[in-house]
Amino acid sequence: MTCYFLLVRSYVVIELKTTEFRPEYIGKLNFYLSAIDKYVKKDNDNPTFGILLCKNKKKVTVDLALKDINKPIGVSEYKILSEIPEYLTNTLPSLEDIEKRLEETIKN
Repeated sequence: MTCYFLLVRSYVVIELKTTEFRPEYIGKLNFYLSAIDKYVKKDNDNPTFGILLCKNKKKVTVDLALKDINKPIGVSEYKILSEIPEYLTNTLPSLEDIEKRLEETIKN
């Protein structure tokens, strides 16, 4: 996913992996950053940066994979929760609301 971070005037490429970190993920993300910088970014934009989210990561492996990369890339882990935290349940739409919105979208 690519988005534009207006506050820092920069494109952001976010990649979500369902596996643990692999060094080759950095090369692929670096490729995406280069493509955005060459074909999408304007002269007045700051350099594109990347965020890689993986199921697990080993710091030593990540450090070695990023060692000679000259683009801003961050790597982090994510955790999947079996239940939605209570403080979020009131802010998310119910299943019925989602189904209703989908039906309305299909009709239009």
